[in-house]
Amino acid sequence: MENSIYVGDKGVMNYVTAVMTLFDKPDINEVILKARGKSIVKAVDVEEVLKNRVMKSVNIKNIALGTEILKSNTGKEINVSTIEITISKE
Repeated sequence: MENSIYVGDKGVMNYVTAVMTLFDKPDINEVILKARGKSIVKAVDVEEVLKNRVMKSVNIKNIALGTEILKSNTGKEINVSTIEITISKE
C-alpha cells in the first residue's frame, strides 16, 4: 500500500520524517506503521514522537497485534509478533 511504512533498522527520526512526508500529500489522511519482532518497539516510538512532539494533530485510529509463523534457516517454525499502527491526521 502507498500509505504503509515498514519499520526496520533505520533510526526513529527517519520513520517520523517518512510519515510526515506522506501526510504532506493531499490525498493521504492516514498512514499505517508496520513492524514485527524487535522493530515493534521502534514503531511505538515513532508513533509517540509523532503524537507528542512533531505533529500534535495526529490520532491513533487503530492498533492491530498479530503473529506470523516464519521458517528459520534450519526449517524450524518461529512465531514472530507483529503490529500495525494506523495513524490519522485531524
